[in-house]
Amino acid sequence: MEKVKTIGLDLAKSVFQVHGVNAAGGVVVRRKLRRSALLEFFAACRRR
Repeated sequence: MEKVKTIGLDLAKSVFQVHGVNAAGGVVVRRKLRRSALLEFFAACRRR
């Protein structure tokens, strides 16, 4: 995955929208995640 500079998280009751952009403002990540998969997604993201 390309380097993500900023992550936006749209909170909901059971489904979350995750949006990540790079330093130039281009979309790198756009996913719909269930509550059960949210922590797993962020745990898999590498810190840089």
